[in-house]
Amino acid sequence: MTGTVVDAKTKQPLEYATIILKNTKTNSVSGGITDVKGKFNIETPKANYLISIEFISFKPIKFPAENITQNKNFGTIELSEDTNNLDEIVIVAEKTTVDIRLDKKIFNIGKDLSIRGGNASDVLGNVPSVQVDVEGTVSLRGNENVTILIDGRPSALVGLNGAEALRQIPAEAIEKVEVITSPSSRYDAEGTAGILNIILRKNKLTGFNGSLQLDLGIPERVGTAFNANWRTKKWNLFTNTGFRYNETPGNASTDSDFLSSSAQNAKVIERRNFGRLGRSIFTSFGAEYYISDNSSIIGNIVYNGGNDDDVNTNDIDRFDSNGNINEATLRTENEGEDEQRIQYTLDYVNNFNDSGKKLTVNLQYSTEAEDKNNNITEIDTQTNLLNDLEQVIEDQNENRGLLQIDYVHPVGENIQYEAGYRGNYRDIFNSFYLAERQVFPDGPLIPDTGLNNSFNYEEFVNAAYFQYGQKFNKISLLAGVRYEYTSIKIDQETATITDERSYGNLFPTINLGYEFKDGENITLGYNRRIRRPRGRSLNPFPSRSSESNIYSGNVDLNPVITDAFDFGYLKRWDKFTLSSSIYYNRSEDNWERIQEDTGEITDNGDPIIRRFPVNLSTEERVGLEFTLNYRPFKIWNINSDFNLFKVKTDGDYTNPVTNTTQNFDFENTSYFIRLNQKITLPGKTDLQINTNYRGPSQNAQTTSKGVFSLNLAASKDIFNEKASISLNFSDVFNSRISRRTTEIPNVLNQYSEFQWREPQFRVSFVYRFNQKKKSFRENREDDGGGEDFEG
Repeated sequence: MTGTVVDAKTKQPLEYATIILKNTKTNSVSGGITDVKGKFNIETPKANYLISIEFISFKPIKFPAENITQNKNFGTIELSEDTNNLDEIVIVAEKTTVDIRLDKKIFNIGKDLSIRGGNASDVLGNVPSVQVDVEGTVSLRGNENVTILIDGRPSALVGLNGAEALRQIPAEAIEKVEVITSPSSRYDAEGTAGILNIILRKNKLTGFNGSLQLDLGIPERVGTAFNANWRTKKWNLFTNTGFRYNETPGNASTDSDFLSSSAQNAKVIERRNFGRLGRSIFTSFGAEYYISDNSSIIGNIVYNGGNDDDVNTNDIDRFDSNGNINEATLRTENEGEDEQRIQYTLDYVNNFNDSGKKLTVNLQYSTEAEDKNNNITEIDTQTNLLNDLEQVIEDQNENRGLLQIDYVHPVGENIQYEAGYRGNYRDIFNSFYLAERQVFPDGPLIPDTGLNNSFNYEEFVNAAYFQYGQKFNKISLLAGVRYEYTSIKIDQETATITDERSYGNLFPTINLGYEFKDGENITLGYNRRIRRPRGRSLNPFPSRSSESNIYSGNVDLNPVITDAFDFGYLKRWDKFTLSSSIYYNRSEDNWERIQEDTGEITDNGDPIIRRFPVNLSTEERVGLEFTLNYRPFKIWNINSDFNLFKVKTDGDYTNPVTNTTQNFDFENTSYFIRLNQKITLPGKTDLQINTNYRGPSQNAQTTSKGVFSLNLAASKDIFNEKASISLNFSDVFNSRISRRTTEIPNVLNQYSEFQWREPQFRVSFVYRFNQKKKSFRENREDDGGGEDFEG
């Protein structure tokens, strides 16, 4: 297809006009852009297409559906300025858009100013229904047991330490995020809260195009990001690369009152400062080869590496029951960490001559390695003598393999069958080594045989599913069943404990949708989910997070099964869009972490607290959430997100040795509010204001105060919209601080504050070559499985 696009008034060619081709049979979208002379030349398979020509601030031209079976020249196409909607069109091209499906919501990241120069954790923190707390823990509707996928599959890029791994993925590498609160049976059943699917960028524009971004920040921060693609008739090559060097200062404080009779210190006050220096690189390279008009093979390699040098200090004052100081110490941790993740992916896609049938085969292998070396010293600040010297070495390694096959078979226009298989293998190895000086001042480091250990966990999950979809006029149905057979092997090498077990689970799902009229519908969903214990939760050997805190896993820990119901309502008005849900989850044999006084004390006289998980309680969650988009004026766009939820837990734990009982019955009502505003100012300048508030919450032993934060961002287009410069100020009021109170009867009363990251200021420069702000990308349906029935 060839042609030329010009301004109807001036007759001047329009560079970067977008040509959109929508296949009427498969709903797949392709296209291209015009060159400097306004010309386009697009190669596409023979099919029936809806064709439209668009350009920012111009009225689009849409052609009726046409069966394209040979070369076609559209001649000269004239576009007229849309003076009435000039500002509005620019805003729509910039904002994050939402696509509502029966089983998920798709948030296109768009041009969110607040995440420029940020990472995947920042991206998720701006997605409705998702919250990221001060420590980087991701939750969905207030539930932290959420599964995070990359391109529809489990990935080592998420990491053994999920919060830290997400900070290594640059925001510029992410195209969209799928929020799946009522997953269909094509998805893994893992994750009782649901699934977050991060889709990485894979541009498919014809020719060569891309962008380069440079970032600077305070505290010290330097970063670059580059993405590009080159497409010909048979090949599409794409790459994303980013590098970060940043300092991330933080702080924490703890005030502990010990009630145990074994405690030599009645009160301990700690003041911590975190000095983190991180370097990371993220790079991916992929190639898609078009075997025929309807089939292709895609290969992709992703590398994510990091190197951290952290210096953390802790001033500790210990007091007796009369308030007299027993000891004052300064504890310093010099920790180095090296980590790398590599992922290899090979995909085959066959669309079977545009009949709607679709076969996808995915192969994936990934590795991850994290090595930490921590040298710890503790000095008595009253005598200036060294009273503790430790070395801690932790190694974690994971290997993953995955084979997935999905087949979609439509029958007519309104019925669709889908079936598939997924085999997922993972092998996790952990080792912990601690050596401590016992004789001062010159004694050797003696290994602690009570803590040093190696642990290996192997898991193989075979899954098969079948689902059926149908449209009955205004009613949409998507129902299915998934069977997963899990085999695990636990090998505690140090304690010579080996355990093998297997179990199978059936997971039914059903999603219904009813469309009252265009722009108004309701959905109803049910699904069953699972939370599997793995790794640290199963390792019976104790590990130490601090001198006075010991954690040990439970080899007898069983999976948690959750039944989830979701009722949604969507309504679009002229200036409003409302998406709302009422949801209910019930979990049996839920895990609770027991905290007990071991009766032992540290060398400093602090009681040693042991924590371990058990299957204990029944948990119920009920909530209401809504997302509201409101545009009062053409230059002002408001997005708000509100989630109100209640958690109820019932359970008691009795220590078999002491015969003491802890009651875990509690009810907690909390909420989350997000308000994002974007204002378009004169001179092609945008201002964005993001505010967040996480309400107070509690569990059986800990109460958390509410957390408020505000971020500001501004951006201006330069060089004829080929470049942009933006400013970003995160946590303007220095208020993103976690404050908690913990009470363990007869053991501990504790108040703590924690700030993972202090306020940051960033400036970013983006230059786009062969594309403008409003670029076009193909809507890839193979990122998360087969075709969807939209609600």
